[in-house]
Amino acid sequence: MEARISFVTLGVTDLERSTRFYVEVLRLPQLPTPPGIVFFEMGKTWLALYPRDLLVADAGVPAEGSGFSGFTLAHNVRTEAEVGQLLEEVAAGGGRIVKPAQRADWGGFSGYFADPDGFLWEVAWNPHFPHV
Repeated sequence: MEARISFVTLGVTDLERSTRFYVEVLRLPQLPTPPGIVFFEMGKTWLALYPRDLLVADAGVPAEGSGFSGFTLAHNVRTEAEVGQLLEEVAAGGGRIVKPAQRADWGGFSGYFADPDGFLWEVAWNPHFPHV
């Protein structure tokens, strides 16, 4: 297997609501897509939003389950101040702040928000991370 991820697909409960959040609040560049799925370009990896019930059926796994899903998505910013700014924008746009921006034990500054379906995103400034 080559070392890359092609898509991260989030199973969402309301495709229209989630699309609005990712377009209007996070300002991700939406790609032309067929009905029923939404793609966003994120460098060489795309983010996909797909109805949760259809994603569960496609994967052939049970739909039950709640709480921490075992992963988070992360977005690194260029400055410490941008962490708080982005979290404020997310909160104003309907996202839920899970952990306010604060100094991190690894030497940076970060906080977490949940999107409308509860997917966790870390917003971080990391002085040691080269890709922003």
